[in-house]
Amino acid sequence: MQLRNRALVIALAVGTAVSGLVGTGPAAAQEAQDAQGGQQAQGATPIAWSTCAADVLAEIPAAERDKVSCANHPVPLDHSKPNGAKITVALMKRPAADQANKIGSLFINPGGPGGPGLIYSAYGGSFFQPEIMNRFDLIGFDPRGVGRSSPLRCFKTLEEANEIFGRMSAIPITRTEIRDTMDATVDYTDACARNAGPLLDHMSTEAVARDLDLFRQGVGDKQLTYVGFSYGTLLGATYANIFPSKSRALVLDGNVDPALRTSNGAEYDRQRAQGFELALDAFLKRCDAEGDKCAYSDGDPRAKFDEVRDHLRTQSITLPSGKVVTYDDYIGQVGGDLYSAPRLKALAAWLQSIYAVLHPSTAGVAVQEQVELLPPLANKRGLADVRAGLPGDTEYLYDDSYYGVNCTDKPFLRIPQLFPVLAAKWERESPTFGRAQAASDLMTCPTWPVPHPDRWAGPWNKRTPNPVVVVGNYYDPATQYEFSKRMARQLGNARLISVDSFGHCILGDSAGADTAVTDYLVNLKAPANGQVFQPNAQPF
Repeated sequence: MQLRNRALVIALAVGTAVSGLVGTGPAAAQEAQDAQGGQQAQGATPIAWSTCAADVLAEIPAAERDKVSCANHPVPLDHSKPNGAKITVALMKRPAADQANKIGSLFINPGGPGGPGLIYSAYGGSFFQPEIMNRFDLIGFDPRGVGRSSPLRCFKTLEEANEIFGRMSAIPITRTEIRDTMDATVDYTDACARNAGPLLDHMSTEAVARDLDLFRQGVGDKQLTYVGFSYGTLLGATYANIFPSKSRALVLDGNVDPALRTSNGAEYDRQRAQGFELALDAFLKRCDAEGDKCAYSDGDPRAKFDEVRDHLRTQSITLPSGKVVTYDDYIGQVGGDLYSAPRLKALAAWLQSIYAVLHPSTAGVAVQEQVELLPPLANKRGLADVRAGLPGDTEYLYDDSYYGVNCTDKPFLRIPQLFPVLAAKWERESPTFGRAQAASDLMTCPTWPVPHPDRWAGPWNKRTPNPVVVVGNYYDPATQYEFSKRMARQLGNARLISVDSFGHCILGDSAGADTAVTDYLVNLKAPANGQVFQPNAQPF
């Protein structure tokens, strides 16, 4: 498992300005209760830790297996009915090395939404300095509806899922692809309405934040210490505004724009596509400037990239190895590798190998075909390898939490027929990523079977006792740097630190930023606002 690639769910999705149907936030009475101590009245129970299951332990390093413990903790399905039906959330604890001087627990969310975070506590050394490992119990968890936590499932059998997903194009271009994908998407959301059950109505980030407060109480901490990556920054911002007095130290790395995301899903996604374009352009310019260090630098990298992309839109390319590269492969590989700065050098070599097929005279330039391919970014539900038409009744074991959360949190006009027009518009604005972005939430959420979700849509400016630390990369593709600036402005009490780096999220890859975050989490010393740090390594 490559923890350096923080984006466990790589989903492109984009839109244009709309006035959506915004679900209601918590009632004033609930807000008043939270301000006076919140869910203490619900009788939060201690988390009962025990030995982790064998299949869970198999996913973590051998050296960590005798340290960690696990729990399946009950939380209300509906937080407005604390004594009603319960679901369970899977958690893992990696204890502080120095128990005598332990500060408390540090909760981690890796993003997504839909990113399983259970085993992240066992990988804390990938992004935390030793002092944090010494002073905190690290706790990872699969949020409600995800992984091992009462998963949200829209199908009963894998074959049913395969039949529907098999009719979808990752990036639909032709009229036939668009029609088939739109029809299959309606079939998908219909399946969710039939099969997902009551959890479907309780997948908001607000619900996860209320779960998180019960976890805080369950470990005996008076206030929450939390690190959230990517979508996890929305969870942290939501917690900070529902439970400001219960927030001890919150670090948000790779930030969303919470106000835009929860008020206008299409415009938020449209700007996400623009963020990918900014990161791609910066990568191509850096490649050009690096010369021989970058295998794609011979000639004009931007022009070469666009030529291949436009060619692939209508015709695939076969590499000398016999491997066929499609338009979906090209967009998916590039978008995925932009998440991780260490992958960019290999990405440049891969791009050169494709360009050399169209221009054999360049074949002498260094070529690398053996690059680990990430799934196509817009592929529905991450099932890149489904096959339609298989007989049988194989149990469906995936979860559908990505759309469960996003279609609850992000308002879209409930007009699915907008997709072809907006996809074309976004593609004109963002030629590489616009259409792929549109083929996700913009296509799916208009028919999601929860038309009036109950969710948190602000305020975002409640003041926490200590500043929230917001961390942003200059060339973050998935959550562009402007989003981190907006997060810091919208929060009632925040400090922004930045890293002049490529890639999505940065903790563990910039010694300066890591030291600042460690001092904050351990000693509550917030870094000076506006500092800019460098990454540990450059891409070339």
